[in-house]
Amino acid sequence: MRKGSKPWMRNNCMERIILHVDLDAFFAACEEREDPNLKGKPVIIGADPKNGSGRGVVSTANYEARKFGIKSAMPISRAFRLCPDGIYLRPNFLIYDKVSASVMSILKKKADKFQQVGIDEAFLDVSSCGSYEKAVEIANELKSEIKEKEKITASIGVAPNKMVAKIASDENKPDGITVVKPEDVKNFIYPKSVRKLWGIGPKTEIILNGIGIKTIEDLAEADPKKLKDKLGNTGNYFQFLAHGIDESLVEEDYGIKSFNREHTFEEDTNDKGLILSTIKMLSHDLFEQLKSDKASFKTVTLKIRFSNFETYTRAKSINSFANDENEIITNANRLSEEFIKTGRKIRLVGIRVSNLKFGGAQKKLSNI
Repeated sequence: MRKGSKPWMRNNCMERIILHVDLDAFFAACEEREDPNLKGKPVIIGADPKNGSGRGVVSTANYEARKFGIKSAMPISRAFRLCPDGIYLRPNFLIYDKVSASVMSILKKKADKFQQVGIDEAFLDVSSCGSYEKAVEIANELKSEIKEKEKITASIGVAPNKMVAKIASDENKPDGITVVKPEDVKNFIYPKSVRKLWGIGPKTEIILNGIGIKTIEDLAEADPKKLKDKLGNTGNYFQFLAHGIDESLVEEDYGIKSFNREHTFEEDTNDKGLILSTIKMLSHDLFEQLKSDKASFKTVTLKIRFSNFETYTRAKSINSFANDENEIITNANRLSEEFIKTGRKIRLVGIRVSNLKFGGAQKKLSNI
């Protein structure tokens, strides 16, 4: 926390100013930093494409690769068909974790409150700076320090709440700053697709489009009863967000309680081979992070989200601490059996390892 900063109080005179910092094409950017010869070439991070027969997925792609239509979560086989001459690399989380830790340390120094929400993104409450002009100065300082120290770029959204800040950070990628003051929130978000709102995926978008709701403004002005009939209470929550209202706070968390990886399929699937290969990829990524942080675990949790957004978790604890990739894969595969055998299409798979033990005392978030 900066010297002299104060926590935000909803009913005080201080208005909230939130930054969302999103590192641009982070994995690919780290690889380009390590090997400058990659710059200007399409770089795809993910599973081995095996000349188009690979069963894994794309973790991320740089902006050159995105020109070919490649994007995160796309099957690696499709990415290869779109760009057979691209450079395909397996994720190297030892590098990514190190760069992420450095960036997060830079961000924390400028924040009243700080919340890391992924390896490549974080929210900062900078309300005590007192003005959006000062917040933009902070954003520019952060971008400059990240570029100077880590040779990568970040895009930053500046807004009165977390949701709008996150939408804003995606507006001028890469290496941009987008400012949305309170009086400009509706003009900024209303023309955008409902998909921009938190929690609205392709299935919900189809439902909303079916009743004539395509933009956030359409959703904000929709009949609440019609929304409830179609989506239950969730519909009314989405309408609340559509008015640009998000009261969630930037919440600090000082201890590492778990490591997790998730993957959303580009198309919902009940392909057992694809699901199991995705579990294997996620498990490998988690194992690399465990090695990097010299950590072991006792609990493996599997998260499954079906195409209708029903979400389930199953966990398995083992008798003693482990640091074994096969232990993660074996337990996650067993936990997946009840879901795979239903034949229902799956939208998302996630794996978490928890009940962590580190080499010494448990690490703090500032050391991630």
